[in-house]
Amino acid sequence: MAFVSETLAQFVHQLRFDDIPEAARERAKDLMLDAIGIAFASTQFEFARKAMAGLSFFGAGERAVIGMRERLALRDAAVMNGVLIHGLDYDDTHLEGVVHASASCFSCAFGMAAEVNATGRDLITAYVAGLEAIARIGMVAKGGLHLNGLHPTGTMAAFASALIAGKLMGLDAEQLVMAQGNALSTSASSSRQYSQEGAWTKRLHPGWGAAAGITAAAMARGGFVGPRQVYEGDYNIYRTHTGKLYEQCDLALATKDLGSVWESARVAIKPIPACHLVHSCSDAAVALANAHAIDPSQVKSIRALIPEQAIPIVCEPAEKRRRPVSSYAAQFSIYHAVAASLLRKKFGLAEMEPEVYNDPRILALGDKVTYAADPKSEYPKYLSGEVVITLNDGRELRHREHINRGAADRPIVREDIVVKYLDNAQMAISKARAGAVRDTVFAADRHTARELEAALTG
Repeated sequence: MAFVSETLAQFVHQLRFDDIPEAARERAKDLMLDAIGIAFASTQFEFARKAMAGLSFFGAGERAVIGMRERLALRDAAVMNGVLIHGLDYDDTHLEGVVHASASCFSCAFGMAAEVNATGRDLITAYVAGLEAIARIGMVAKGGLHLNGLHPTGTMAAFASALIAGKLMGLDAEQLVMAQGNALSTSASSSRQYSQEGAWTKRLHPGWGAAAGITAAAMARGGFVGPRQVYEGDYNIYRTHTGKLYEQCDLALATKDLGSVWESARVAIKPIPACHLVHSCSDAAVALANAHAIDPSQVKSIRALIPEQAIPIVCEPAEKRRRPVSSYAAQFSIYHAVAASLLRKKFGLAEMEPEVYNDPRILALGDKVTYAADPKSEYPKYLSGEVVITLNDGRELRHREHINRGAADRPIVREDIVVKYLDNAQMAISKARAGAVRDTVFAADRHTARELEAALTG
């Protein structure tokens, strides 16, 4: 039997634009537009300026950075674009793979396609191939990477990006196998220590994986020999990175129905700029606030039911999660998500600002929030959530969101994606220019990669 690396390599090598169902191609354009809008918005934040200041040390290059005037060398541009797309934690996620798919895959495809002067059709084809790869190899771990203290996006991005870059370089199937093998030595461990300290490093993971994948593919193009048993060997990526959870991995998921079921079309677009694991509880809290006139002084307690796997990510350590010290920390706090959503009836970028996460009213209400594992959870297929409010008079108010908004079985449609894109993009560019970029993205298959690149520069 073929190794997974060989099956993925053969699939990617043979894939042509017309092989991809039209629905999956159009979904890819939606995902691209969503990522681009977030990148534009991110340029207005301090982390983006600091990241560019750091990468500029290496000098200028020819590749574009979305929404910025500076141009960088290919791999530095891939890192920077990944930072911008993932910077607000508002970017898409393949739920069962537990990976932010576009932050690495689009950063890689966008830069690499421009580097080789590819067509827009070639860009989309390589991008979809990468989405299929990162979703599937993420699914194998069944959340085990996350629970072992790693950020799956950063761990898996190098493999998908190696396939994307190799596809655009014109590598043959054997070279694509070697590219994945080389990626095994460039894949980042992507520690989740950021979540303990409210640090910025999670933003670095997708773009670093894109740059690592480009490096791995280039080495394969030059004839550098990598291992074949990337996913099966004694020291495969799952065995070394999932720890005690290795036994739950299901390698068959990496290639199951490959080419007939399009996981790229199941990538979920985020309706809320925060960790996906708090979305359903936030929506439940907003629903309760809209349905009832809730007086915070009359609230005795609030219980949030979330997937058990989310507890170490958004609930613990409770003393830190209850008092966010940064916008990033606020995005990973179930206490802030529920309290802010109840009081403000929304949970958007404004709710991640210091004046909101330090608001004494929100902090006081957040102190009434406790959590419990959701006994009805279908994690990671759905990221369910339920909020139960007990009032001083004994009444109980509750609302459940079993299928989170944006999930494949509850997708956000193109019209809503465009609204989100325009809201984000217009933080940095004019309405007219945002509309022009939208039109270019939706017609990307009729443009060249460099024409798309020109449309996105600052």
